[in-house]
Amino acid sequence: MSKKVLLIAGDGIGPEISVEAKRVLDIINQQFDLGIEYDEALLGGAAIDATGVPLPDETLAKAKACDAILFGAIGGPKWDNIDRDIRPEKGLLGLRSGLELFGNLRPAILYPQLADASSLKPEVVSGLDILIVRELTGGIYFGEPRGIRTLENGEREGYNTYKYNETEIRRIAKVAFEAAKKRGGKLCSVDKANVLEATVLWREIVQDMAKDYPEVELSHMYVDNAAMQLVRAPKQFDVIVTGNLFGDILSDAAAMLTGSIGMLPSASLDKNGRGMYEPCHGSAPDIAGQGKANPLAMVLSAAMMLRYSLNATAAADAIEVAVGKVLDQGYRTPDIHTEGMKLVSTSEMGDALVAALTE
Repeated sequence: MSKKVLLIAGDGIGPEISVEAKRVLDIINQQFDLGIEYDEALLGGAAIDATGVPLPDETLAKAKACDAILFGAIGGPKWDNIDRDIRPEKGLLGLRSGLELFGNLRPAILYPQLADASSLKPEVVSGLDILIVRELTGGIYFGEPRGIRTLENGEREGYNTYKYNETEIRRIAKVAFEAAKKRGGKLCSVDKANVLEATVLWREIVQDMAKDYPEVELSHMYVDNAAMQLVRAPKQFDVIVTGNLFGDILSDAAAMLTGSIGMLPSASLDKNGRGMYEPCHGSAPDIAGQGKANPLAMVLSAAMMLRYSLNATAAADAIEVAVGKVLDQGYRTPDIHTEGMKLVSTSEMGDALVAALTE
C-alpha cells in the first residue's frame, strides 16, 4: 500500500536541505520497499511570492490528503516588512492549526561524536537525551484578543492573550506521560504557576492526570528555573512537557546543548499520529545558497516521520545509523566543525549519507 508524503521545502536553506533528505528517503524507500509517493507544495515566503498568501488553499488541501509532511523552513528578511497577517510564519501557524497538530516532539540528543561541539563541558552534556513535548496549537500564539491598539492618550499598546482550556492541557499531557512511560519514567511539567493563572490550571490538570500513570515520576518546575537547570545540569531531565511559548524557547536552548541546532529534528502530531516533520532550526537566510547548511536535522526529521507516522521503524533506524557513521568518519558542516574534522558542504554531507546507506 502506498504512502503519500508531502514535501514542503520552504524558504532560505529549506530547499537545500530538502534535496538531501529526499536523496536519503529515495534510497530508503527502495531498500525497504515502503511505497512512498511524493507530492510538493508551497508554504511561507515562497508561497507569498507565488500566490500572495503564506498558506495557499491548495497546500492545505494536499496536507490534509497526505500521510505525512516533510518540511524545511520558512521566513527571511525579504518578508519582514509586509503586512503582519500575511507573513510567512502565519502560513506555518495556519497549517499546524488547520491540521490540528497539537503535539510537538523535540528531542535533544547529543551524539557522542559531537561532545566537543557543545558550548558546555563534555562531562555536563555527554549522554544527553531529552524529549521536550511542546503544546503547539494553543497558548499565547493563538489566544484572542490580540493586536496593537492606540489608547486614549495616543500611546500605542501591544497585547496578547495567554489561555489554555482543560482539553488542550489533557491531550498534550497524555502525549508526555505516554512518552515518559516508554523512556526513563520521569516527566517534568514546566509552567509559571506563581504568576500566570493559565498555568495554575495547567499544573492542576497535569497533577490530576499523574494518578493514571503511577509508573511515571512527575515533577513541576517554573520556566525560569527550567531554563537555568537546562544549562546547569541538563541530564536531570528525561521528558519535559510545557506550553507553546515556553516550549519554543526551552527547546531551542536544549538544542544548543547538543552542539548545534542543525542536528535536531522535530515532529508535530495530531491525535491519530499523522504529522509534520521539520528540523528545529530556522531558514538561516544568511547562509542560504552557500552550501553551508547542515542537512542532518532534516534527514533525522525524515527518520522521525518513518517512525511515528509511516510505521517503518527499521527504515528509521537505518537512517539514524547512517548519520552516526558519517559523524564517525569525521564529516562536519561548518556549524559542527572542530579542528581535525573534515569540513564538507551541504551536498557533500548528503553524498556521505548516501554512501553510508549503500555501502
